[in-house]
Amino acid sequence: MSDLTLIYEGKAKTLYQGPASDEIFIYFKDDTTAFNGEKKEIITQKGEINFQISRLIFKYLEKNGVKTHYLKPVDERTILAKKLDIIPVEFVIRNIAAGSVLKRIPVKQGFEFKSPIIEYFYKSDEMGDPMINPYHIEACNLCSMENLMTITEKTFRVNHLLKSLFDKCGIILVDFKLEFGIDSQNNIMLGDEISPDSCRLWDKVTKEVLDKDVFRKGNGNIVDKYKKVLERLQEELNDKSQSLC
Repeated sequence: MSDLTLIYEGKAKTLYQGPASDEIFIYFKDDTTAFNGEKKEIITQKGEINFQISRLIFKYLEKNGVKTHYLKPVDERTILAKKLDIIPVEFVIRNIAAGSVLKRIPVKQGFEFKSPIIEYFYKSDEMGDPMINPYHIEACNLCSMENLMTITEKTFRVNHLLKSLFDKCGIILVDFKLEFGIDSQNNIMLGDEISPDSCRLWDKVTKEVLDKDVFRKGNGNIVDKYKKVLERLQEELNDKSQSLC
C-alpha cells in the first residue's frame, strides 16, 4: 500500500485511492481503540478478522438487496470499494439495552426492547460523537430529510437481515452502528464496516460477549471472540475461504 495515494487514516482503517477515480482501497488495521481513542492497543490479526467478517456480511446484504460500497477483496485485509461522500451521521440500532443507552432510559442491561430503537450521532471525535435528532440533522445540512428517511428505512432493513443471520449463528445482535454515503451516481449506499468492532454480539446460550466490549472492559483477548463470530458466519454462509484459526 506504500505506493498508493493516502486519502484518510482512521482509528481502525486506512483509505487509499483506488484504480478508478470513484474507487478506494480500504485497509483494515490491527489498531484497536475505545473511549474515543483514550484506550489504544495493536492486536495482531484483529484487522484481518474484521476484514473477513465485513466481507461476508456485505456480500450477504448485497444478495438481499442492500446496496453497499463493497466491490471485491484485494488481499487478506484490504477491500476495493466505491468511493462515497460519507454522511457525517452514525446510525445506531438497539435491539437489547446495553452500553450508553443505559444512561438515558430507565432499563437495565439485557432488557429486550419491544421494537428496535434507532439513534443518530454526529460523527466528530472532537465532540465525542454527540447524540442528535432529525431536526438537528436537517437544520445543520448534514443530510436532507428525504435521504434521512430513506437511510433510516435501510437501517431497519439491515437490522432485520442481520438479526436473522446472527440468530442462525447462535448469536444475539444486541446493537450496532452503520454509516452511509452517496456515490458518484447519487446512490445512497452502506459504507464503512460491519464487524464486532461496530456491533455488540452475545452468544444466545451463554451470553458470552463476542465484541469490542471485551477490550473496553479488559475481559480477555478479542481475537478469540472475533474468531468465533467469523467461524459461525463462515459455516452459516457456507464460505470456503481459509480459516484464520
